[in-house]
Amino acid sequence: MADLPLSGVRVLDLSRLLPGPLATLRLQELGAQVTKVEDPGAGDTARAMLQTEAQRAAGEPGTFYTLLNRGKTIERLDLKSQDGHARLLALAAQCEVLVEGFRPGVMARLGLGYDTLRALNPRLVYCAISGYGQHGPMAQRAGHDINYIGYAGVLDQLAAPDDAPIVPNFQIGDLFGGAQSAVQEILAALYAVGRTGQGRALDISMTHAVQRSNLLPAVAVLDHGATRRSGQDLLNGGVPCYNVYRTRDDRWMAVGALELKFWQTLCEVIGKPQWRTLHWSLGQAPGSDAARALKTELDAIFATRTQAAWCALFDPADCCVSPVLRLEEAFAHPLFTAGQAR
Repeated sequence: MADLPLSGVRVLDLSRLLPGPLATLRLQELGAQVTKVEDPGAGDTARAMLQTEAQRAAGEPGTFYTLLNRGKTIERLDLKSQDGHARLLALAAQCEVLVEGFRPGVMARLGLGYDTLRALNPRLVYCAISGYGQHGPMAQRAGHDINYIGYAGVLDQLAAPDDAPIVPNFQIGDLFGGAQSAVQEILAALYAVGRTGQGRALDISMTHAVQRSNLLPAVAVLDHGATRRSGQDLLNGGVPCYNVYRTRDDRWMAVGALELKFWQTLCEVIGKPQWRTLHWSLGQAPGSDAARALKTELDAIFATRTQAAWCALFDPADCCVSPVLRLEEAFAHPLFTAGQAR
């Protein structure tokens, strides 16, 4: 659509798998035209990831690839060949943004590094997404999401009550550290191009981006010298008003009654008005014996009704208590079926 903010912006996507393709998809949703460059053979390895048997038999890429690359123009180029190299240079000369996710130095060895492309197109925003940055002691180290969030001190915070890290099925390093950080930096760089006429190279380190945003644990380190373990701090399970509770049908409710007014409404809904003052803001210390004891009592209360029954009780109260939905349920929830774009 012509009225989208990035209408007319051309993006060249040389990246693979998740972070770069998601970043360019988000740019496309803002109006950019995206050309995705893949090898002539197997192409993006995401094509074969999570394929169903039916997709494999039909020679179709998996849903993972399709979701990330829908609407993009695909070009198959061998960047090591003379023709492929020349075609890539021609594309780069005409685009506003280039996104790549190779290990540092690969593009330069192909004769396609930023200095070469800048000579052709001084306005080019060149975005390199990597695990650990283009420079530094780990620049050439291999890694995946679990490694990035491990180094960043984030995986340590995703812990069960026994303090064992939980492997999340939400790729924080890739999605936030890679894709979202790249989009943010690209948009800022495009704004700068409009002011100065000069492009720039962007160095997106997924690990550094995630580490910089690990805010609540950083507060604990700066104030107390170390992070608080699972169940000991305000937002990691240490208070009854910000926690999860199992229901009678083995589903879960998420309680986010962090403010006193929401907690007091919750107490009225569950028939425990005498608990209205048992709140962190009134002196109940996170992770304390009193907080754990109250959490145990709430566990018993939530176990008396089904998730649906609790939803029926809490929906009219509007006190930050909600169901923990499975994704198939989220797809069908009015929140996501009411026409909200993107």
